[in-house]
Amino acid sequence: MNVKIISGNQTANQFLLTADEEAQTLQRHRENKDRLKVPRRPAWDSTTSAAQLHRSEREAFMNWRRDLAHLQEEEGLLLTPFERNLEVWRQLWRVLERSHLVVQIVDARNPMLFRSSDLVDYVHEIDERKKCLLLINKADMLTERQRETWAKYYEGNGIRYLFFSAKESNEKLEQEKEREEAEKLARELNQHKITDEEADELLQREQEAEAKMLEEEAPLVDDFETKIKSINLSDADLRTRVLSPAELVSLLMKECPKLADEHSHNRLMIGLVGYPNVGKSSTINALVGSKKVNVGSMPGKTKHFQTIHLTSDVVLCDCPGLVFPTFATTQADMVCNGVLPIDQLREFTGPSGLVAQRIPKWVLEAIYGIEIKTRHEEEGGTGIPTAEELLTAYAAARGMFKGGEGNPDESRAARILLKDYVNGKLVYCHPPPDHPDAAEFNEEHYDPATVAKHTRHLVETTGADGSEPSYTVKHAASDRRNVKKVVFTSGSVKVEAVDRQFFTTGQALVAAQRHSSTHKVTQGNGYAQMQVGAAARSYVNDRGEALAVSGVEVARQAGLAQAGKPGKKHKRKKAGKQRSGDGVYEYY
Repeated sequence: MNVKIISGNQTANQFLLTADEEAQTLQRHRENKDRLKVPRRPAWDSTTSAAQLHRSEREAFMNWRRDLAHLQEEEGLLLTPFERNLEVWRQLWRVLERSHLVVQIVDARNPMLFRSSDLVDYVHEIDERKKCLLLINKADMLTERQRETWAKYYEGNGIRYLFFSAKESNEKLEQEKEREEAEKLARELNQHKITDEEADELLQREQEAEAKMLEEEAPLVDDFETKIKSINLSDADLRTRVLSPAELVSLLMKECPKLADEHSHNRLMIGLVGYPNVGKSSTINALVGSKKVNVGSMPGKTKHFQTIHLTSDVVLCDCPGLVFPTFATTQADMVCNGVLPIDQLREFTGPSGLVAQRIPKWVLEAIYGIEIKTRHEEEGGTGIPTAEELLTAYAAARGMFKGGEGNPDESRAARILLKDYVNGKLVYCHPPPDHPDAAEFNEEHYDPATVAKHTRHLVETTGADGSEPSYTVKHAASDRRNVKKVVFTSGSVKVEAVDRQFFTTGQALVAAQRHSSTHKVTQGNGYAQMQVGAAARSYVNDRGEALAVSGVEVARQAGLAQAGKPGKKHKRKKAGKQRSGDGVYEYY
């Protein structure tokens, strides 16, 4: 007999991999890692015409795409939706040829997914003097211990890296801008308290100061450059330090080799490369905003690279965001990493189930103030919410229901939860490849004291004897009666309701016992009479244990249940309608 068990776990998600399947997939990724290449620009010289170069570029690009298609179709490996437009890769080639230092910007939560190791090899193929650097953006989401772990991994593999947070830098710039605007508003309000002559004199002084500032724009740039060059950080400080914009520019200038070519004009050319949504634009805004003068830029079209003059001798060369070919385990993993757009998502149970597996249940309840009902262990549950249980609880608590039957709108809830995950409201950081325990790597993020700082649904309660404080999750959003009614109709709660109905000691059991008890039917002239006998079995409690109740007591309880109810009444037939010959309804 050829029998194959598809899945023994009722809560398993068909769009996710099991632990064994994921381990096998990662092993295949390591075996085929060298086959992930970045398309190369064909060799050319001054004798090559534009038509010949374009033709050779198209041929080389099509060969590259055939190799990746072979890897996907015949090897059965899943790749990220890499860029298939030749024009975008041409922009990358131009950026790599111009830049002296190529900076790959990656997301700190999963940096190895967004890093292309073959890009480093390609840069050295173009010119061995060029350097590469890994800029780990969103480093504020990593704890000090996590940054230390990543630092050991990068140093062990010879990867030059820097930690940076564009979000924190832009927030500080916004706060400083708001402070300057408040001071300006205060000065304007004070002008109303002075005389007209004093106001004219003050206005004239401000106009002269603004004109002088425009004339002395170059000295301001020099002040910015002086600030950059005065920064001195040791290697010990750089291991886990989240750099400020000025510190980052200073280190980039020290790291960048000064090469003489026709594009640089004796300036340092720094190329910025990265996936979409890793914070490349935010990083550029943070670097540009830290300089208190207007920035000269030569932007092209959206699909073309642009050069940004940061200082008198530093130029940033921004490449359009593109997706490099990288191995992926599932489509759900690419959605959670921000590679696939969430708004165009059709299948949402896979990514939502991945979020439920990575974020502890009590953390989800504390962040959103909801109560997630899960399946009991005796019913096949694992204690980890499924995608349906998580989305049902969130949608019901937020009042998201579909039209018609009024079921919870799980699709809408999934989009909100996944955007919170991608934007960092739900924090989960992938460990280095040599650190397999992801739960231990993220345990500091899920400390109750840390979670309580970001939500009002986790209440701290201090013991009377001065013991360590404990925390309680408030399910305010799920405590409403209509929310409980919706949530209690799913999962194991259905089984509990059936059990209560079956083992109840009330009228429902009596009615069920009537059908199973002996009875006698008397057939008369035009009627039939049934005499219900006493139930042979006794009552059972909620645990299914028999109670010492006789059959006579059961019959007595059945009689009491029927007592007081009105008997059967024969209602007279309503008068019907009859049409007469005159076309008028007459009743009889």
